[in-house]
Amino acid sequence: MLVWFLPLFLVFLLIGFPVFFGLLAAPGLLLWLNGQEKDITLLYRNVYNGMDSFPLMAIPFFMLAGELMNKGGITLRLVEFSQAMMGHLRGGLAHVNVLSSMLFAGLSGSAVADTSALGSMLIPAMEKQGYTRRFAAAITAASSVIGPIIPPSGIMIIYAYVMGESVAALFLAGIVPGVMVGIGLMLMVKFMADKYDFPIASRKATWHERGQASLKAFFPLLTPVIILGGILGGIFTPTEAAAVAVAYALFIGLFVLKTLRVSELPEVLNRAGITSAVVLLLVGAAMAFKTVVSLSHAPEHLAAFILSLSENPLILLFLINLLLFIVGMFLDAGPAIIILGPILGPIFLNLGVDPIHFAIIMSVNLTIGLATPPMGLVLFVAASVSKERVETIAKAILPFLAVEILVIFLVTYIPAISMTIPRLTGFAD
Repeated sequence: MLVWFLPLFLVFLLIGFPVFFGLLAAPGLLLWLNGQEKDITLLYRNVYNGMDSFPLMAIPFFMLAGELMNKGGITLRLVEFSQAMMGHLRGGLAHVNVLSSMLFAGLSGSAVADTSALGSMLIPAMEKQGYTRRFAAAITAASSVIGPIIPPSGIMIIYAYVMGESVAALFLAGIVPGVMVGIGLMLMVKFMADKYDFPIASRKATWHERGQASLKAFFPLLTPVIILGGILGGIFTPTEAAAVAVAYALFIGLFVLKTLRVSELPEVLNRAGITSAVVLLLVGAAMAFKTVVSLSHAPEHLAAFILSLSENPLILLFLINLLLFIVGMFLDAGPAIIILGPILGPIFLNLGVDPIHFAIIMSVNLTIGLATPPMGLVLFVAASVSKERVETIAKAILPFLAVEILVIFLVTYIPAISMTIPRLTGFAD
């Protein structure tokens, strides 16, 4: 009877239950009907146990660092740097949007923060230059998914926590796929710019102006260097690296750039606290949900079913990508990883797929799901920022989603794309 927890959970989502309550109510109800009251106690105790983790502390720290960077005007400096480098191209502001997302990814690791911070600046600017509002919102949403792929990444921290993998290895494995998504989006923008005669954002910046923009962006761009350098050099753990990122963002904002005021800190802390609470509650609920997954023996049943379809890893990877893409349409990346990671990971490990490679396949696929209709979270954030309807943004984003799906399959079938950097640095075999 417990195997019905997943269909019941989906029913709760369809009728409008928040994900957190659905994750607890579906298994809790079935355990009660099954007469397993003791397991209900275990289920809800695991909500706290799921959050009580030192590695997971990195998530609120990275979110706070992103909020500090955004409030301190650092996002604006990244946009100015991007415009100095690419604003002279046809479709310049769309290129600037993508490049800014790639740079912002190294600061916050959050697609939602990217959409909110960059969208509030670039969507009105693009509209003034003659772009339709739905196109501006679509490219903002599509490029924001780079945030959780290029390190630091909140969902990779969650995956490493759940599956016992190295955070540093996952961070390194995400660099090339994230850059590929960015380049792919720029190529699509170029194609559309030539076809629809998009405007040029500005004249070509002189080398002096580019140098000035680079100097302004220098301290913000040091953030990912400090984070990755510290982790790879063994100076601090990923959680300590996140705390260092907060201290660095605070120091830069208050004393170096002087763009952040002490009076603004309560608002920043409040925003970061609320966002972190949402993520950590979802993690806790999903870890409790995972308890029922193991009690129901669903992983064994699903593994037997998957292997009955084919024993060819290439075919199974294709099918799993389809499954993950569909899941990503309806479920946020964090809970999806916690629920499906322990089920799918061991299956592909036994088929000879490297655990780091599978982690990246899963993370990239579910991250792109954040921008996928009908329930992609960043679509709703983009709609809120742009005041455009979700349906119109969803239609405009389809060409960019096609590019991102192509990247998913390239990463899936060419392991060297994600595995080369971890292998060169000794974090993978």
